Amino acid sequence: MPKRILQGEVVSDKGDKTIVVNVERRVMHPLYKKFIRRSKRYHAHDENNVVKTGDIVRIQECRPHSKKKCWEVLPASE
Repeated sequence: MPKRILQGEVVSDKGDKTIVVNVERRVMHPLYKKFIRRSKRYHAHDENNVVKTGDIVRIQECRPHSKKKCWEVLPASE
């Protein structure tokens, strides 16, 4: 099974080797058929602390690094 890849904006880089990424998606309302925005925050592993708040990054599923952190930042070249 392939690993999921998501794209979002970094909202926090306060933790050591950890960033918080806000991922936004658009879903259709079941009754009104209007697209609404839903967002979720993911904790991701940033090994070298190179990502800063406000950056747009891609994250990929990985093994659990801690209780909340099971995503890692993909390099910009991919």
